Amino acid sequence: MKYKIVTILGARPQFVKAAVLSRIISNEQEIDEIIIHTGQHYDANMSAVFFREMQIPDPKYNLEINGLGHGAMTGQMLEKIEEILHNEKPNLVLVYGDTNSTIAGALAAKKLNIPLVHVEAGLRSFNMKMPEEINRILTDRMSDLLLCPTDTALENLAREGFKNFTAKVMKVGDIMKDAVLYYSQFLKQKAKVFDSLHLESGPFILATIHRQENTDNPKRLAEIFEGLSRLHKTYPVIMPLHPRTKHILEQSGIQYPIRFIEPVGYFDMLALLKNCAMVVTDSGGLQKEAFFSKKPVIIARDETEWTELVTHGFGFIVGANKKKMIQAFEKIEMTKDTMDFSIRLYGNKVGDKIYQEILGLLKDNDSVDN
Repeated sequence: MKYKIVTILGARPQFVKAAVLSRIISNEQEIDEIIIHTGQHYDANMSAVFFREMQIPDPKYNLEINGLGHGAMTGQMLEKIEEILHNEKPNLVLVYGDTNSTIAGALAAKKLNIPLVHVEAGLRSFNMKMPEEINRILTDRMSDLLLCPTDTALENLAREGFKNFTAKVMKVGDIMKDAVLYYSQFLKQKAKVFDSLHLESGPFILATIHRQENTDNPKRLAEIFEGLSRLHKTYPVIMPLHPRTKHILEQSGIQYPIRFIEPVGYFDMLALLKNCAMVVTDSGGLQKEAFFSKKPVIIARDETEWTELVTHGFGFIVGANKKKMIQAFEKIEMTKDTMDFSIRLYGNKVGDKIYQEILGLLKDNDSVDN
């Protein structure tokens, strides 16, 4: 019997994770995967380019839902996904991470009594002002199979009483590590970003800022960019500019002396990571990709779900404080030569483990039905 699953994607980190698992699903040929792209990331450089470059199967459905408030976006996604699930009748729904696409897919699946798998379960920032925190908590509670990347994620779910629920909780590691290892071998052929940058020789800082908590707060955003401008005096700061951040900076009319470039595809981002001195970001995914690329990361948030990076001295939380950002930069400069990135924080062959867990759930459900 060949099983049918529906995978719901909407944002860049989800495309990266899906690339790994979709390749395994295609190779094993035990599962038919149908992809729904909600359209949450709609810029061509943040969406279509990932499917093309990473050879992710084309979505069967593209909902093109974007540019809306949380309620309208999630509601429209829920309505459209529910309709598709009614028609496709999958054996299972798979969601990644913590976006509006994630929670909409989870709600649609559970309302229709379709088994739900959550990849990257158990992460917590303990900041309920973050929309992502609400999405991940609710998605975890609805899921039948929770696949955790870290011991900390397991501990979070244990504290929330998941031992009393029927859901299965497993630590599998972080599937993003598989992606970095696999796709890094193609950088020479695929990465073109340095052809156009014309950087002078020497180290540079890779920066990304996009989270709502930063972009929607003028004081925080200005403080972060003032800190980056200070760092730029020592090393050039290169920032692939998220559409939301670009729009807000244009509205403010403030000019910052750092190097803005258009959003880049996955291979170009890996090339930037490989060649930079360090990373400044508010992205959870890029925090880990920095670690996988053996680069320290300054975290422009007040907390992180990836606490292991901070505990082991690879990540430095600075919030929106330019003084702390400069202090973190100075500490990295003093300690970077002694950082040991060989420590295993996020597992190995994670995609294979996830695939086997999903296949096991499908077979278990099949045996119960029969």
